[in-house]
Amino acid sequence: MLLIRCPYCEQDLPELEFRNAGEAHVVRSGNLVAESDEDFERFLFIRENPKGIIYERWRHIHGCGRFFNAVRNTVSDKFLMTYKAGEKKPESLPGDAK
Repeated sequence: MLLIRCPYCEQDLPELEFRNAGEAHVVRSGNLVAESDEDFERFLFIRENPKGIIYERWRHIHGCGRFFNAVRNTVSDKFLMTYKAGEKKPESLPGDAK
């Protein structure tokens, strides 16, 4: 079982406590009404799916209920770090695991 650290509760807890909420740092257009259907589709549905490092949103559903971001390696399924929602994407990762 995976352990995920909630940056708000500051605890490493089983993955069953959490729910994945998709890709992190997706920027919404300032004027969605003016977006073309293709651009809106791209924003709403099209996501990265890289092999390796990915930035995701997670929610601590059986705890504090808050959203946070996580850096995870999709090959090993290892969580490299978690950080609070609203914080910038980290410029470097623990152990330089880029």
